[in-house]
Amino acid sequence: MIRLEKRPQPSRLWTGLSPVLAVLLTMVFGGVLFAFLGANPFEAIRTIFWDPLFNTQFAGFTRPQLLVKAGPLILIAIGLSIGFRAGIWNIGAEGQYIMGAICGAAAGLAVYPASSFLILPMMILFGALGGWAWAMIPGILKTRFGTNEILVSLMLVYVAENILATASSGFLRNPEGRGFPGSRNFKEWDAAHNAELISGTGMHWGVLFAFLAVIGAYVLLTRHILGFNIRLTGEAPRAARFSGVNPARIVLFCLGISGALAGMAGLFEVAGPAGQISIDFNSGYGFTAIIVAFLGRLHPVGILLAGLLMALTYIGGELAQLMLGVPGASIQLFQGMLLFFLLGVDVFTNYRLRLGQRETA
Repeated sequence: MIRLEKRPQPSRLWTGLSPVLAVLLTMVFGGVLFAFLGANPFEAIRTIFWDPLFNTQFAGFTRPQLLVKAGPLILIAIGLSIGFRAGIWNIGAEGQYIMGAICGAAAGLAVYPASSFLILPMMILFGALGGWAWAMIPGILKTRFGTNEILVSLMLVYVAENILATASSGFLRNPEGRGFPGSRNFKEWDAAHNAELISGTGMHWGVLFAFLAVIGAYVLLTRHILGFNIRLTGEAPRAARFSGVNPARIVLFCLGISGALAGMAGLFEVAGPAGQISIDFNSGYGFTAIIVAFLGRLHPVGILLAGLLMALTYIGGELAQLMLGVPGASIQLFQGMLLFFLLGVDVFTNYRLRLGQRETA
């Protein structure tokens, strides 16, 4: 008989080993998936993980894209991880990402075509406020009425998507766009453009803010009493209440900070790589960031590395679609495998396998 036996305390070995095993298992079973789709599995895995960084034919374009893709993933995942550590499950970061982009873009377009250097900072502020306000809806409903933040935040994603469609074809539509949906292009407006800080590197303000968020989260969780209260709330809720921690404040803080960071990510994307508000602006970063947060073990430095790895699968996946003809849905499934295997392997952090005979009554 095979059974799971709970460990006296979580295994440090498995805590560090499980992300590595999850990546390896994803490569193996992802290769099987690509083989079923008619592609060479070894070539597919090489295209996803190796070619974007080391193939000289593509590296000049794909290496800068690594930071462009990783920036929003890291920024959103850092905010999510703070809530997850407190047992607050914000699954609607995609909606907060969208609303941050809409609010920030609307603030900028309201003063078009001004040329002040304050326009981009103003857009960043309104982007953060948009994401924060959208996250406060499940936060207030949870603290006042006891609703489930998972369901509320997730349902609000679909509301945000409908607002995005309305904005791109209605109140934010480019009046000079000949009736086509989409806002003005921020890349053509220097004062509002989130341009590269160092040409050819992919480093823009969003990437810089992502690195600052990693440092800030590390300091908060390891050096500040608020971070201690957040970790205590997640690990021992009863002990947190006995020590005087206010659960409602923790909920509102965690949802607020995750919403603000997601909103900023949306603004940096719309003012930079995307360039405009459009119907298909949202690219699933809010959902993928959940994988990044767990792959990084909810630790800021781990999230930084996991964000770079997940960005690599985005870029490599696009290469695989172009070079090998694999469908885009298979790349999304490949990314989903990563979370599936991480959760599966993570069981052994708290449990060990035991072999023995079945006990008889």
